[in-house]
Amino acid sequence: MQTLFKYVATLGFIGYLPYAPGTFGSAFGFLFVVLIKPDDLNLLIIFLPLFLLGIITSHNTEKLLGKDSGHIVIDELCGYLISVLLVPKTFGSLLSAFILFRAFDIFKPPPIRKIEKVVPGGAGIMLDDVMAGGYANVCLQVWMYLT
Repeated sequence: MQTLFKYVATLGFIGYLPYAPGTFGSAFGFLFVVLIKPDDLNLLIIFLPLFLLGIITSHNTEKLLGKDSGHIVIDELCGYLISVLLVPKTFGSLLSAFILFRAFDIFKPPPIRKIEKVVPGGAGIMLDDVMAGGYANVCLQVWMYLT
């Protein structure tokens, strides 16, 4: 069972790429949305069980690979999906969401960094990226409102 948890949490081989696995995990989400073009309802239907699965699998995988291991990238996939919710699914908007999400995920402005430290296990791993996706989404919403 641990092998299955690890496979899901790392999105297979993506989490083991030698350089920037988190960026590639986010890129997987970007390609998924670009190619499949799910509407917002389907994004929610995909996100909710994926988020719960991410909590469980990353919690168990963290025990094997260490605290918030860089190999765990299911959180980046979920965070990216939040960043594009209620955003036009144009290439430009999706790419902007990708760039903003990666920036918020890397720099972790408050209170993202605090959540990562305060919430233990799989929930903490998932929540900080979902919050980064929320920050990216809010930026895109404001940008759309102003233009």
